[in-house]
Amino acid sequence: MTTKKSTLGFIFITILIDCIGFGIIIPVMPNLVRQLSGKSLAVASEYGGLLLVAYAVAQFVFSPIVGGLSDKFGRRPILLISLLGLGIDYILLSFAPTIAWLFVGRIIAGITGASFTTAMAYIADISTPEKKAQNFGMVGVAFGIGFIIGPMIGGLCSHFGLRVPFMVAAGLALLNWLYGYFILPESLAKEKRREFSWKRANPVGSLVSVSKYPTIIGLVFALLLLYIASHSVQSNWGYYVIEKFKWNEAMIGYSLTVVGIAVAIVQGGLIRIVIPKIGNKKAIILGMSLYIIGFSCFAFAPNGLMMMIFILPYCLAGIGNPAMQTIISNQVPDNAQGEIQGILTSMQSAGAIIGPFSMAYIFAYFIGNNHGIYFPGAPFIFSALLTLVALCIIVATLRKHH
Repeated sequence: MTTKKSTLGFIFITILIDCIGFGIIIPVMPNLVRQLSGKSLAVASEYGGLLLVAYAVAQFVFSPIVGGLSDKFGRRPILLISLLGLGIDYILLSFAPTIAWLFVGRIIAGITGASFTTAMAYIADISTPEKKAQNFGMVGVAFGIGFIIGPMIGGLCSHFGLRVPFMVAAGLALLNWLYGYFILPESLAKEKRREFSWKRANPVGSLVSVSKYPTIIGLVFALLLLYIASHSVQSNWGYYVIEKFKWNEAMIGYSLTVVGIAVAIVQGGLIRIVIPKIGNKKAIILGMSLYIIGFSCFAFAPNGLMMMIFILPYCLAGIGNPAMQTIISNQVPDNAQGEIQGILTSMQSAGAIIGPFSMAYIFAYFIGNNHGIYFPGAPFIFSALLTLVALCIIVATLRKHH
């Protein structure tokens, strides 16, 4: 038990540093894209969406490969390669002279699969079934704390130049790689490993290989819709608050810090209390309902203060994510955890292919001068509708789950 707790601590630190690095660049990305493109905010938001799409396409293709390789060679070496790739990405972003170089950096990060696929498989390796939801929630805590520290650093560093946050993120990513190299132990025993299969190691083939678990198919599709919906916040937040509330980089950073605090409280505290009391199924339904409320509130926020307040229901919705991860993970054997986490990351990437472009297009359309309707909150309404559809699928699927 002590060993499992210590390894969970190691992976938590790894994910935390990863999330801090990602959070650092968020406040400055909209203005960097606008600077390099020389275009308006509406056009820059579309470029920003395409950058996320480039990353997501690469990750969509390579995540099942990364997951399958971690099932064969172990989690540690694959995780280290992923972290090194992320560091190289931030270095390229630090010195990118044109928009094209931003795309090159994002594609490299996508090819390495980032680190979440392997990290989630790592957590599944060291968790008992009854502790999975709690341990998956630790990823949410790392994400939350990373978003407390990261955007705050990014906002402060932006005063020294738009490139400085990327340099700091690169340093953290490479430090994380060194930390993993010297400290992080392997979690997948050799007797539990399995041969790599190209048939399974692609998004279509891996989905077909788990079709024998009918519960997973419905939940995975619902997750895809939720991942698309989440990009009204993840990829559109900075552009929305600049357009509607005239926030600067520092204010964007502070708002994301509020998001981080709320996420850390929910994932680190509330899920430990709520999920054991109401169970995974009810936690998922509660979470999806709160997402719908959160998206709708963001769309109609009258001022910056209310936007901050509406962060609360949106972050409370995260209570359902670890519960869904747990149900999905418990449906597959130990030696397929890398594969299933690769599938989930592929779905997240598929959402990141469709989501940023869709949200950027809707946002640009509704703030443009060529149309009669001005409504910058339109992407959030689209997200609320997608989440409602996902909720219906989840309710239908969970009725068959015992």
